[in-house]
Amino acid sequence: MSDRRPLMPKATAVWLVENTALSFDQIAEFCGLHPLEVKGIADGEVAQGIKGMDPVTNGQLTREEIARAEKDGKYKLQLAESKVQLPPLPQTRKGPRYTPVSRRHDRPNAVLWILRNHPELKDSQIMRLVGTTKPTIAQIRDRTHWNSAQLTPQDPVTLGLCSQVDLDAEVKKAARRAGGDRKEAGDEERAGTLLPTSETTARAEILAPKGPEEAAEETPEQEQARVLAKLKGMTPKDKDQDEE
Repeated sequence: MSDRRPLMPKATAVWLVENTALSFDQIAEFCGLHPLEVKGIADGEVAQGIKGMDPVTNGQLTREEIARAEKDGKYKLQLAESKVQLPPLPQTRKGPRYTPVSRRHDRPNAVLWILRNHPELKDSQIMRLVGTTKPTIAQIRDRTHWNSAQLTPQDPVTLGLCSQVDLDAEVKKAARRAGGDRKEAGDEERAGTLLPTSETTARAEILAPKGPEEAAEETPEQEQARVLAKLKGMTPKDKDQDEE
């Protein structure tokens, strides 16, 4: 399926259903619709009230291209090259995502779903995904929202408030941030652990007290002085015992 699509695809499909003999698959392929949706247009169940737009008049198709596709049921219509080249629109977008009025009442349910299933997401990430405000997120989290009793968690992708790609990108970003926080916490824990045994034993050897130095050999004068000091400290009884 080509990335290029005609302007107003449903209106173009209505005109092709009413004015050509193209198959539902060919029209669906050209307009970017589902074949059952094209069948619903033919049955009057889909696109009621939409006026058909002629793709030949506005230069998106040629009569020859339609005739060729009518002859070959497997041929895929090719969108004609536009004579006016529009500059690409800038993709920069600031602020919360715009939410259609018909979907705004679903935003609290989507916020509740995100808070329950992805609590790691920051408020700024939820604001980008759903297009809500920070006070609303805080009220839903604290159960002070005016409609808290009636809120039911609903997937924002199912509600059409964001795409699955955007949701996965925000979840991955939060996971990377959480992984970095755990790594920093692990570094702090390792900083307070005991040193290796080899390092502690080496330090113990360095700080171990030295053993008593071997006694130096006494001189005759030192020995005589030591004996005299011992005799002076002895009692008369001790002297008698020494003489015996």
